[in-house]
Amino acid sequence: MKQITSAQNPFIKSLVLLQEKAKARKQSGTFLIEGIREIELAIKGNYDIETILICFEVIEKSFNPSIFQSLNSIEISKEVYQKLAYRDTTEGIIAVAKTKSHQLLDLQLPENPLILVMESIEKPGNIGAMLRTCDAAKVDAVIIANPKTDLYNPNMVRSSVGCLFTNQIATASTEEIIAFLQQNNINFYSATLQNSTSYHTQNFTKPTALVVGTEATGLTEPWREKATQNIIIPMQGEIDSMNVSVAAAILLFEAKRQRDFK
Repeated sequence: MKQITSAQNPFIKSLVLLQEKAKARKQSGTFLIEGIREIELAIKGNYDIETILICFEVIEKSFNPSIFQSLNSIEISKEVYQKLAYRDTTEGIIAVAKTKSHQLLDLQLPENPLILVMESIEKPGNIGAMLRTCDAAKVDAVIIANPKTDLYNPNMVRSSVGCLFTNQIATASTEEIIAFLQQNNINFYSATLQNSTSYHTQNFTKPTALVVGTEATGLTEPWREKATQNIIIPMQGEIDSMNVSVAAAILLFEAKRQRDFK
């Protein structure tokens, strides 16, 4: 196995850029994945893994490197690993993977899909949390409208706990997504305060997209004006909104309940 012990190695410097710069990820078409479970989920999600970097000074003694034996592997020193590692608690293994295309036309939807649409969510942590919920609910697709952050941001990978790789994801503009939903006869329900009715009164058993926006400004006008129905989660306290990832979870699992969790 090849070894790299210096953090000044040109290849390692290029990987540091992948961690730090969205531009570097876009130009190279690659990104980093940290952690055994996350890498395994990426492989299961048909991501192309270019290189595995293993730090035997950090990795657990029980780790069996043969699980990645078919992949190009490099042993790295602890100094190099700490230069690359994004997480505070680490496992000693990092993968260099190729990004995927996330076009609407790439989506493969069943006859009666359940979709989560999120518009202009800025915080990778919120997106990651929603991706975890989407995996738990086994939704058919996640569509991000007017994305404000790089899908392969290291915090996105971390906060999604690998669910970035287990969900079918597309990105597009609000206008493109609304047209796509209408063309495919998918009802969409916009979570908003304006002209809304309680979410649990609606029928989500037909082809359905649930749409959530930012906590600060909510959804833009096209989502409110063209929705099958605007919906709201009734609040019984003093505030009029909750964290977007919590709201998405409530809506998705109501839809799953109506569908008998199928």
